[in-house]
This record gives sequence, C-alpha cells and structure tokens, in this order.
Amino acid sequence: MSFQNPNLEQIRALLHSVKRVAVLGLSPNTARPSFRVASGLQSRGYQIIPVRPMVDEVLGERAYPDLESLPQLPDIVDVFRASEHVSAIVDSCITLGIKKLWLQDGVIDGNAALRAQQAGITVVMDRCMWRDCVQLCGELEGND
Repeated sequence: MSFQNPNLEQIRALLHSVKRVAVLGLSPNTARPSFRVASGLQSRGYQIIPVRPMVDEVLGERAYPDLESLPQLPDIVDVFRASEHVSAIVDSCITLGIKKLWLQDGVIDGNAALRAQQAGITVVMDRCMWRDCVQLCGELEGND
C-alpha cells in the first residue's frame, strides 16, 4: 500500500476548514520559503503559530519550541523540516491528537504518512500549502 494525497477537492475543503496553522520550522528570515508561505497564509486570514526552538516571535506571533508546548491544538501542522524528522513529527501529532498534517514541497516520508493516516490523521505530502491555497481557494470566504 502506498501513500496517496487527498484529491484536489478534498484539499480545497481542508484549506477551507482550518484556521489555526502551526508552522513547524518557521524561520524569522524573510527570504526563507517558510516565512513567505506563513506570511501569505496569514494575509489570507489564517492564524499562524510559529513552532521553532530558540525564536521568540515570527510574523508578530509568539513562537513555541515544539508542538508539545502549544497552549492549544492547531487545526493543522504545516511542516518545513527535513524529511528525516517526519516520523517523529507524526508521533507527536498522534500523541497530541492533531488530526491534520501538511508536509511542504520536498518533505516526503511515505511510511510516516501512511502511519499517520492509519491513526486517523489527514495528510497532504510534498505540496505547498500557500500555492494550493492561492490556486484552489479564491478568497477563502469561510476563513474569517
């Protein structure tokens, strides 16, 4: 059995259903893809929760060192970490009860993604959340 992403309509519905996005690996460096994606999502009305150790704040939002430190569960975790970290991230999502996981372009671990799906987590892998938001969701009327 191999991993398959949700279809485009399911991805659109997912993007419309989430509001709080924990961006794992969000860099305060404005030149980094994680910053640009999170900034774009924030401009569309998503609440961004930076998750990165040794950073106090990104995009005007308090940063947390790891998912376990968040004061409330996010609707989705958007991952900007190397693929070798995905298995541990899936473990954290399962333990914490996080039900949606997005692995950005180039972040690929099919076995961990399947394990997450088997635990009831919706997983999107090797896609850009911001690009899909722009292409699939128009103005995101339901995401105020």
